[in-house]
Amino acid sequence: MREMANYKATHFKWSVTDGVAIISLDRPERKNPLTFDSYAELRDCFRALVYADDIKAVVFGSNGGNFCSGGDVHDIIGPLLKMDMKSLLEFTRMTGDLVKAIMHCGKPVIAAVDGVCVGAGAIIAMASDLRLATPVAKTAFLFTRVGLAGCDMGACAILPRIIGQGRAADLLYTGRSMSAEEGERWGFYNRIVDAQTLDDEAFKLAKRLADGPTFGHMMTKTMLNQEWSMSIDQAIEAEAQAQALCMQTQDFQRAYDAFVAHQTPVFKGD
Repeated sequence: MREMANYKATHFKWSVTDGVAIISLDRPERKNPLTFDSYAELRDCFRALVYADDIKAVVFGSNGGNFCSGGDVHDIIGPLLKMDMKSLLEFTRMTGDLVKAIMHCGKPVIAAVDGVCVGAGAIIAMASDLRLATPVAKTAFLFTRVGLAGCDMGACAILPRIIGQGRAADLLYTGRSMSAEEGERWGFYNRIVDAQTLDDEAFKLAKRLADGPTFGHMMTKTMLNQEWSMSIDQAIEAEAQAQALCMQTQDFQRAYDAFVAHQTPVFKGD
């Protein structure tokens, strides 16, 4: 299996501590916009994480007080106006591939959101498994405000499942900003934390997951995604098969042995 602790990112910040990969965009002077290159490298990085046994969880964090300001106006939006349909479709498919890569990377992904989190930045937070926000986090799916549709990068499928159809429609039609308090109340954010402790809280949560039964976490993430399109009967059968697989892991045995010995289990992900 590929190891990624020593991965050298070109278009974003990357570090690994105790099995937790920490990612953040690195253009704080412009509130961390995405470029063609950062889109593509993030997609490829999350695709590679499927095969990285040394990475147990991921934090996608903020930098310089902001999470992400979406696609760069000069580096992306300007060039898009000059592209033909084939090139435009290649771009929109690439952005969607990033969402799919995050959802299918096999690792829990935690978005740690401070300040601006808009456009494709809001999509990255949406595609993550868990989301923390500071009180000043401002989240907007602002595609209609630049003359586009709200249905970008899976937003019309994923966002309603997180916050409900009516609330998603509100955000996707208007492009308005959702406050951190509103986002927590609606279930978009799992909790609000102080800006000074955001990184620590996100890492602690990721480390807790990294220390857990990571094969089980992978199956949980897989089922959370796959069961969207299943009937209840299909979902119950799929979970029966998934749980039977997990019962064959050494982590299941370790948990039992630790329980009998009145100890805390030490999981290894196998």
